[in-house]
Amino acid sequence: MAYHRKPPYINPRNNVGKKTAHVIVVPRNDRYVDRDIKKFLRKVKKNGILDEVRKRSYYEKPSVKRKRKARKREKVLRKLEATREQ
Repeated sequence: MAYHRKPPYINPRNNVGKKTAHVIVVPRNDRYVDRDIKKFLRKVKKNGILDEVRKRSYYEKPSVKRKRKARKREKVLRKLEATREQ
């Protein structure tokens, strides 16, 4: 008699707000490897993968996270006010 294990339960709420980071570059020609590398780096930068890695490389306390977001919000508002005055 074979016993079958149930597959592990995956909670769909755990992945809410998380995006997958799939960057694919298909090499078109063997001679231009540098172009493919530049294309890959551009896609990584555009998707914000490096920023995410840097942000997650250490633990950030919730209070520090709130302060950082508040500073960013203030900066955006100041910039908006400056553009409105002109």
